[in-house]
Amino acid sequence: MRVTGRMLFALMVAVASLGAMSQERAEDPATVSEIRIGNVMPYSGPLSEFGAIGKAEAAYFDMINERGGINGRKVRFITRDDNSDPATALELTRGLVEKDEVLLMFGSFGTPGNLATRWYLNERKIPQLFVASGDEEMSRPRAFPWTMGWQPSYKAEGRIYANYIQAYYPRRKIVVLWQNDQFGRDLFKGIEEGLGDLNRFVVVDIAFDIADEHLDTHVSVLKQSGAEVFVFAGVPSTAARVIKMAAGFNWHPVFILNDAAASIANALIPAGIENSAGVISAAFLKDPSDPAWKDDPGMKDWLAFMDKYNHPESQNNSAALFGYAAAEALTQVLKQCGDDLSRENVMQQASSLRDFQPSVALPGIKMNTRPDNYLPIKQMRLEQFDGRTWQSFGDVIETAFTEGRKR
Repeated sequence: MRVTGRMLFALMVAVASLGAMSQERAEDPATVSEIRIGNVMPYSGPLSEFGAIGKAEAAYFDMINERGGINGRKVRFITRDDNSDPATALELTRGLVEKDEVLLMFGSFGTPGNLATRWYLNERKIPQLFVASGDEEMSRPRAFPWTMGWQPSYKAEGRIYANYIQAYYPRRKIVVLWQNDQFGRDLFKGIEEGLGDLNRFVVVDIAFDIADEHLDTHVSVLKQSGAEVFVFAGVPSTAARVIKMAAGFNWHPVFILNDAAASIANALIPAGIENSAGVISAAFLKDPSDPAWKDDPGMKDWLAFMDKYNHPESQNNSAALFGYAAAEALTQVLKQCGDDLSRENVMQQASSLRDFQPSVALPGIKMNTRPDNYLPIKQMRLEQFDGRTWQSFGDVIETAFTEGRKR
């Protein structure tokens, strides 16, 4: 094939022009009229109840756009269903970056999917912000400077429960029923770290699959151990079944539920109020189904938001509240960016948050980040369900023992 000098010159000009256009688009965000944000969620599959997170985030940005956008730019939130499949999450993320040309990925759900996409996003220097996972791997700025977690780590949460057991139920037999995935393993590992040499009091632990058909058998085995403390790590719907089963076996241990499962509307009420009274958990966000917050300004805004923008979702959905709070945090970061919407500045602003408090966070819970500390929310509060509301007790917890107390 022959290319004449004139044609070659034209091709060189075209390539140069395309390069200039790409450079202008990447380095001159003032020309951008919208902010494209990518997201993947399990809208179908075994973890579809957490798809409410993505729906709430989409609705939140609808609200922001109706109010004029962020610094004059509208948000285009593009969310896809990965069916809780890491390979699908990677494929969808590639499409969002390469075809939809998103500025950043935000709030994608689950540890496996986020780990599957982390290398790709960091190699391309695409922000992977406020991922919906408490895995500590999501907050390693030296190794993965473009990936940032959001919520307290699962291991830290497990250590909090271990410290609580040490303080209130020392030398009591403990059993643990944990979801057989990275989340469940991490939380259980945190319990082991927190108990230290007191791990000998964990007499039985059982891992279960999300679609496990033998929960009744597991609960029966745990009861037969004679344990007085029962730690559960899983989703709200399973928590409700387990609490109800234990009561059906006339077994009433001290119940400790992980934060994600501890919803009044989605776990405790379905389990039966009489069975759920006394349950212990640790939280960083308010429970939207807790009547204690009916006069709280932040929760009033939440209810108004749900009524207008996310009406099909239950106003008592804790997963939706999680998405609302995360979207509020990302909006703060983008506001701080001003007119500089370069990806470098997005990460700079995300890593320089100072005492930002989401409007639906529990009192005393604030977001703080530094370039060497990518975990925005490190604090939780212990609380106990009294049959009607969650009652917080003790101080805000930011650290927990990692080796247990010798006894």
